[in-house]
Amino acid sequence: MKRTKGLDKISKLQIKSNKMRVLIQDIVDQLREVQEERIWIGESFAKKLAVVDEAQVFTRPLPDLHSIAEIISHLTTWRKETILKIKTGKGSLTEDSEENWLTNDILIKLGWNNILQQYRNSLLELTSLLEKKEDSFLVEKYYDTDFKGMYEYRFVLNGMLHHDIYHLGQLGLIIKFINAKR
Repeated sequence: MKRTKGLDKISKLQIKSNKMRVLIQDIVDQLREVQEERIWIGESFAKKLAVVDEAQVFTRPLPDLHSIAEIISHLTTWRKETILKIKTGKGSLTEDSEENWLTNDILIKLGWNNILQQYRNSLLELTSLLEKKEDSFLVEKYYDTDFKGMYEYRFVLNGMLHHDIYHLGQLGLIIKFINAKR
């Protein structure tokens, strides 16, 4: 079956007119599963992060490959940006923003435990916000500063899932490279 911009079998009119929480809850569940549960594609973030220590998280196994801490900070930044979009209807960051990729020098000063706690807190805040929304929220619009236009919230929320999964794969490769150097 061909997907029509993420609205399989459900029209925008049906979403706008119902008080259901099926689609929103599915997004919340997927966000949590990728972080903490057993997922079909392999290990979750929690499982991957459980096997690394503080020294490893700041290691760049190759010069052009980010460290684990850099990736977790990057994911947190964009999750916080999504929270801002949900709360205000407008984002503030672009791909070129300094906060997008903080350096290891900055992150080391923050400390791994702090970085990881901010990451976890951002997931809790995002899922908490979403659990108060109905499916109709998905077709409401916000202004995206990075894409310079109005987009439906389903765009950014599905994008968050894609972004998390993309970087989950990167973490797997980074951890393999780090372990190979031992």
